[in-house]
Amino acid sequence: MVGAKRLYVGTAVAVLVFAGSLAACANVSDSSPGHPGDVAGQPPACPGGGSGFALALPMGIHGASSPGGGCLVGRVSEVNLVVATKRARENFRGHRGGAAAIVGTALIVSGCSAANPGGVPATSSTVPQSTSAVPPSATGTSSTPTVALGAPVHVSLLEGDGGVYGVGMPVVAYFDRTVSDATAFERTTRVTVNGTPAAGAWYWASSGQPGQALEAHYRLQQYWPANAKIVVDMPVKDLSAGPGLSYDDSPTLSITTGAANISTVDCKAETMTVTSDGKPVRTLPTSCGKAGTPTFTGTKVVMQKGEDLPGTNTLRPEGAVRMVSNNPADPYDLIVPWSVRLTNSGEYAHAASWNGGNIGARSTSNGCTNLNVNDAQWFYNLSQIGDVVSYTNTGGTPLPAWDGYGDWNVPWTTWQAGGVLTSGPLPAPPTAPAPGAATPR
Repeated sequence: MVGAKRLYVGTAVAVLVFAGSLAACANVSDSSPGHPGDVAGQPPACPGGGSGFALALPMGIHGASSPGGGCLVGRVSEVNLVVATKRARENFRGHRGGAAAIVGTALIVSGCSAANPGGVPATSSTVPQSTSAVPPSATGTSSTPTVALGAPVHVSLLEGDGGVYGVGMPVVAYFDRTVSDATAFERTTRVTVNGTPAAGAWYWASSGQPGQALEAHYRLQQYWPANAKIVVDMPVKDLSAGPGLSYDDSPTLSITTGAANISTVDCKAETMTVTSDGKPVRTLPTSCGKAGTPTFTGTKVVMQKGEDLPGTNTLRPEGAVRMVSNNPADPYDLIVPWSVRLTNSGEYAHAASWNGGNIGARSTSNGCTNLNVNDAQWFYNLSQIGDVVSYTNTGGTPLPAWDGYGDWNVPWTTWQAGGVLTSGPLPAPPTAPAPGAATPR
């Protein structure tokens, strides 16, 4: 009877300590740095950078110890507490401190390390990172993937909430570890267009972004509709990313498309025909890549407008980009105005005042689309990240899918197959040239 009383008292004290510690943790600031793309409104950050709760725990209870003066950093889940309780029940028979055993064991099982640092896509002069949450906009499926434990896989998004993009822009998700099974991700993630579930597909490929192992692009069979609201909901946190892997966040995204700006460049006729929302707007004379350095053929998507001044977040004046050639036969180091980037490998549509005699007449560039200065400025001002520019009669090879947003050059049936997770690795993508040192083709 005395043992039972001690057990009840011990249990009550342990519960009060546990509840009080959780309440104290609620006052911990949630303003510590996190991953871009994390969902707003997650539990506050713990001291040391963890995500979840911080619980002050006397050192040495049933062998439990923790860094930072006895603060266990982690998340308490129903599964963890059930497992811990089952283990603790076995201690009741031979230990009168059963309540302490339950709490101590639960905390040991629930404790976790600080948030995985992960990699952050470099997009300072292209598009911002997603940092805020939006409500889910589509209903779930009848089968819910099970919770999995494993090494954390952090998901981040290229686009940023509230952004306006062209109709050719894929939704791009980055993964800092190589996902080996996309089943839970694709089954759970929802994309809607104006509130209606989208009939698109994810395509997985190796990533050339620093700190990222894999990326997945989402698009429809055709371009997005103009002036549409696109919402992406990824409730994948704690779901399986393959054996020994689980996602550590649930990013969301809300963006809109602008006008449907679609341009067609005919390098034989040396013209760029620009349409907006299906109506012809202007035809510009061009000079494409010469025979030795032909322009890629196929569909390209505007990736970037201008570039930042080195060491700043301020664009160079006149939408300029520094372009450098180390070719001994054709060296140059130029600041080129009104530059619209179309590929990772260095194709731009840009002003070329030095090539006026050839623009509209013949292809003489290193692969870029040369425009007269006034035309280049007009095209720069019209362009949105994600606008479509298609090329014909270039004399060059098709644009590889991994070179920029070459997604539209992948046949739809191939796209639906999923990429590297179902059809083997693609060629390693090239790393984008560093800002301030672009090398045009």
